Amino acid sequence: MLLRISYLSLLITFLVGCTSQPIQRRGGSGYYPRNGYNQAARPDAYNPIRKKVALLPFYNESPFGKEDLAITATEEFRTELARMRDYVIDPEGQALFGTSKEIYAGGGIKLAQMTRKAKLSGINLVVYGRITHARVRQKSDEIGFVRKTKSYAETVVEIRVFDIHANKEIFSEKMDGNINDATHKFFMSERDATINYRRNLLRYSVRIAVRRFLPKINQLGSKLDWTGRVAKIIGSKIYVNAGRKSGISVGDILKVMTEGAEIYDPESGALIGVSKGEVKGTLEIIDYFGPDGAVAVLHSGGSVTEGDFVQLY
Repeated sequence: MLLRISYLSLLITFLVGCTSQPIQRRGGSGYYPRNGYNQAARPDAYNPIRKKVALLPFYNESPFGKEDLAITATEEFRTELARMRDYVIDPEGQALFGTSKEIYAGGGIKLAQMTRKAKLSGINLVVYGRITHARVRQKSDEIGFVRKTKSYAETVVEIRVFDIHANKEIFSEKMDGNINDATHKFFMSERDATINYRRNLLRYSVRIAVRRFLPKINQLGSKLDWTGRVAKIIGSKIYVNAGRKSGISVGDILKVMTEGAEIYDPESGALIGVSKGEVKGTLEIIDYFGPDGAVAVLHSGGSVTEGDFVQLY
């Protein structure tokens, strides 16, 4: 009899301990709060919801390196961006917006025109850029069969980030990748070898320039709120355009928002930003679908419609 009472007491203590834990909800940027939080209970506590990025192919407006240098810059940035936990690259981004060259040629008007469509697709940020300067200079000793040659590669890369939800540019900077290399070269070297050497030096210089953006791009991601959309409603199930790949977890609570109003400066007429919409209700994630989608059910409130914004509660 005493043994049964002891087992019953242990069971009650266990159940009370389980039910007394507070619900941990992530903030708008996708992180759980640190204060009073036991990370051992949730190993993925600091994994944010990833913002979907449309990375447009960079272009080279300098006379050196041509398309090869633009591809090098784009792929270097793509590789480094994929390693960051705050971003996921949308493969349909280029199909929606085109190339960086097209954006620059239109003065950014195309971005503003495509904002509505981008919101529906779930894209949060558009990243585009260009190489504004690239060249290699070499200086050799004037005498001797083996001459000491010092080579200088000079490149300047510009990268810009456009926030779809805020409908404005939030980042625009230029970085240089200037490097030098001292080597010994035979005076009678083949021309093709010299061309390849210069090409590789420019490629490396561009990679250096791109890498110098990474700390700022990384900081930018942690400050931005993630925003998704209600893609479809079928019966009681609500389908959201972000899922496992974007970092959405089963059990996450999303708030459903109305679209905010665009606020313009009364004197200049320039767009200042977009106001926050009103909360219509909340959703609870219960499952995943497709490569990067989630299934939710109504948690509170109502009047949820297709195309509504969703954010982390």
